[in-house]
Amino acid sequence: MRAAVRANKIGRVLIRYRLDALLEDTPAGPWLRLARPFVPRARDDVAALSRGARLRLVLQELGPIFVKFGQILSTRRDLIPPDVAQELTLLQDRVKPFDGQRAQAIVEQALGVPIEVAFAHFDTTPLASASIAQVHAATLHDGREVVVKVLRPDIEAQIAGDIALLKSGAALVDYAHPSADKIRPKEIVAEIEATLAAELDLQREGANASVMRRFWQDSPDLYVPEIIWTHTAERALTMERVVGIPSDDIVALDAAGIDRKALAAKGVRVFYTQVFRDNFFHADAHAGNIWVDPDPLRKDDPRFIALDFGIVGQLSQQDQYYLAENFMAIFNKDYRRIAELHVEAGWMPATVRIDELEAAARAVCEPYFTRPLSEISLAQVLIKLFRTAQKYELTLQPQLILLQKTLLNIEGVGRQLDPRLDIWAVAKPVLQRILVKRYSPLHAVNELRKRIPEIMTHAPDMPRLVHAWLKQQVDGQHELSMRSKDLAALNLTLQRLQRRVVTAIGGAGLLVVAAVLHAFGVGGPSLWGVPLWTWFTGALGTLALLSAWLRR
Repeated sequence: MRAAVRANKIGRVLIRYRLDALLEDTPAGPWLRLARPFVPRARDDVAALSRGARLRLVLQELGPIFVKFGQILSTRRDLIPPDVAQELTLLQDRVKPFDGQRAQAIVEQALGVPIEVAFAHFDTTPLASASIAQVHAATLHDGREVVVKVLRPDIEAQIAGDIALLKSGAALVDYAHPSADKIRPKEIVAEIEATLAAELDLQREGANASVMRRFWQDSPDLYVPEIIWTHTAERALTMERVVGIPSDDIVALDAAGIDRKALAAKGVRVFYTQVFRDNFFHADAHAGNIWVDPDPLRKDDPRFIALDFGIVGQLSQQDQYYLAENFMAIFNKDYRRIAELHVEAGWMPATVRIDELEAAARAVCEPYFTRPLSEISLAQVLIKLFRTAQKYELTLQPQLILLQKTLLNIEGVGRQLDPRLDIWAVAKPVLQRILVKRYSPLHAVNELRKRIPEIMTHAPDMPRLVHAWLKQQVDGQHELSMRSKDLAALNLTLQRLQRRVVTAIGGAGLLVVAAVLHAFGVGGPSLWGVPLWTWFTGALGTLALLSAWLRR
């Protein structure tokens, strides 16, 4: 019943904003036609707006989950028209505030104490209001100025109902759409559900802010406010109050004498550092959440201030690697590598012809490189690559949606600060420096040392497992399981597979020996506290594993 009521409201809002034509050819079309005479139309000034602007207003009126859906949809410019996508990027969760006395009661219930015990002063007039929470100014008893973020009343029930409705819609698309296996609607809804679940737990948001503050402690590039843990719970979050200029307020930035060119370049560097150094990036980086420190002493070397940590992004080690390599391949105009990476990452079927995909990538990218680099949008290049790759059965990767959304936001903020920003020139050296450090031999040794206890635990089983595997090869009993669609790719690599496996096993064995030598403290000359015999054996093992990996 609740789903039916909610669906009825959605239909009425679509009709009022004259967007019901979007669903004309769907099962909802006949019902909307019947309802039109009974739904008042929008005002003439609203009706005169573009379809993208009207869609944005509809999503804002329908509530937080639809706002989030629109924000995610704005990153899929390979699926929706550019004018609609541009409007959806303006979604900022601006909604009417709820009663301040009700907010105070929620804070008291969350913290378990009366408001006068927790704070010397609590302002019931909100500073800002969004679709999931609103913010109030307060003062601690020690005199510190803070802000308190409070969840809206009954927001969990509203979101649960909307999620159920979206899941029904996703199931319908999954059943009826011919490209459902590539769009993966159920996984998109699951991504939205996980994102909103994180935003509904303010204690989790506080933890996100605390981790990011630790990564950027004492940094001249980014400031993260301190979380007041004694005044934070699941439905109320208290943090240090900061003063800043919204990053899109160009007039105020110029009045403060801020070097906008330096600021724009710094924003790009901070983004790539968060993604590839920390693997922990602010994934809701619109201008309302990214401020600039107005300190006059910093006007020549300005610093960003980050707010609202409800959505942060992390990638798997594999996705992080393939994404970094894709960026470097684009920077270096290596179209063959772009094609290979899309297949290696599993984003496209192994049966795709690499030469055809390379030609498609060249057709997308090469026209951009005839322009000055300051006029090239990296986000637009990636979007066109994804759109082209769809013709070759690209499978949507929900885990990369947040990253794509953030990249669009960061590039938009950067270009607003400095229209001539050369994103490529700023991003490439940052990415190169991080990758060199991450994949250096010293980093590999440090990672190996972290895993020594795990290696020592499994070391006694290694001789038996190697013997069993080799016996299977000799007796012809080794079994290989695979999907039929991978057979074509297997035919190209089967001859090299056995040599790679033997090399890898030899390398792993040498690393186990190195771990044993280190664990038992074999004597002799040492370097950085590690015996040279351990270094030598570990190096041989690492080279063997690298050889097996590079021959893939």
